[in-house]
Amino acid sequence: MGIFALVTGRPGPSGFGSASTAEQVTEGVDASNLTAIVTGGASGIGLETARVLALRRAHVIIAARNIEAAKEAKQLILKDNLSARVDVLTLDLCSIKSVRAFVDSFNALDLPLNLLINNAGVMFCPHRLSEDGIELQFATNHLGHFLLTNLLLEKMKNTARTTGVEGRIVNLSSIAHVHTYKDGIHFDNINDRISYNDKRAYGQSKLANILHANELSRRLQEEGVNITVNSVHPGLIMTPLMRHSALLMRTLKLFTFWIWKNVPQGAATTLYVALHPKLKGVTGKYYVDCNEMKPSSYARDEKLAKKLWDFSNKLIDGASKS
Repeated sequence: MGIFALVTGRPGPSGFGSASTAEQVTEGVDASNLTAIVTGGASGIGLETARVLALRRAHVIIAARNIEAAKEAKQLILKDNLSARVDVLTLDLCSIKSVRAFVDSFNALDLPLNLLINNAGVMFCPHRLSEDGIELQFATNHLGHFLLTNLLLEKMKNTARTTGVEGRIVNLSSIAHVHTYKDGIHFDNINDRISYNDKRAYGQSKLANILHANELSRRLQEEGVNITVNSVHPGLIMTPLMRHSALLMRTLKLFTFWIWKNVPQGAATTLYVALHPKLKGVTGKYYVDCNEMKPSSYARDEKLAKKLWDFSNKLIDGASKS
């Protein structure tokens, strides 16, 4: 999938491409037996992901920091789809306490869990530490989703085992994962203010999303668990995610308008990987424009993925004890 396909929307081997929409890639899919969590489902491509999942009859839980926005998103979905099954729960991914509280609240609903869409994130933030003392982009984009996934994993395993239906986890990464720090991840100075670069810190967090997906995929395959884990690049879309760099992004879009997507197109790859029957059993891959692509060499580094896994657990353990 080269620049020509990106600009023209020409379909790739999957039959879809950059111009495909979320509804198009899920046409004919019946998800009525599935329960899905979508983080950041109150706006942007997260909302479109939640809407189309509900349209395909899945039971959708919108997990969002702003619960009022999540409630408004639910009403928007119900306005055009009265039979939609949508619940909203509070989740602040930059807070370990909030992640644990969300999982408790979800478990209290006594629902199965088939799909976990790790969609939420922040982008190009000024240097700031989370309430747990961890750099905000790394804490929100990677660490919160890492903990959330681990805490929900037994629920997903039980669901897959008892129903016989394959579970799927989708991590939203970005092509920005190629623009990271030297050596990929700043393990020794993850919180350092002096060396902080907002663009490289974002790329670092997006690299972590792919490494997390790959390592989790490897572990689940070793266990023989019927759950796949993949990562995706949704494309360039003007969404609230870009609020810290709105002027820069609008200027960039002015000169590169031909490679930008609208929101329905931006949610397409996520939903293709989450629902399409062609991807049954496919795991540990990276998708762009609904087609598999090879990520950076850092993203394919198994040793780096294992190191990140251990590092993430240590960060969470340390923050939980403080």
